[in-house]
Amino acid sequence: DPILQFFRQTSALALYPVFILLLGLGEASKVFVIFWATLFPILLATIGGVKEVDRKLIEMAATFGASRTTIFRRVVLPASVPSIFVGLRLSATTALLLLIAAEMIGANKGLGFQVMNAQYNFQIPQMFAAILLLALLGLSANAALVTLQRRLCRWADLSH
Repeated sequence: DPILQFFRQTSALALYPVFILLLGLGEASKVFVIFWATLFPILLATIGGVKEVDRKLIEMAATFGASRTTIFRRVVLPASVPSIFVGLRLSATTALLLLIAAEMIGANKGLGFQVMNAQYNFQIPQMFAAILLLALLGLSANAALVTLQRRLCRWADLSH
């Protein structure tokens, strides 16, 4: 869909000043910029996952008398979950990066602010400690999503 692709290509960081003007310098602008940036990977991965569901599985469920709701719950959703998790994992990384950038640009607290503040004050150990903590936070978020994906998709090949 060209309209969806247009909005997906609009940089969330480029829109951050607009969100600040509309929503203020508080948490709302940060939440909205993260929402904007993470919406499209999840949405497009979900759409792709639903489109990739084997039509024969849907036809077979319909032949056995399954309702549209049952087909969605028992066939389409389970087959789409691996693709949805791809979008979730990409969005988790994007969310963390944007949160850090937003805190660096317009905040007076948070890890992004701590990195910038330590850099301005030549507090190199504190700067690297905050960077290390951010890396560990990203690894933890990814590990949690991988664990959840493995639990929900035991039948899927998750070797990648």
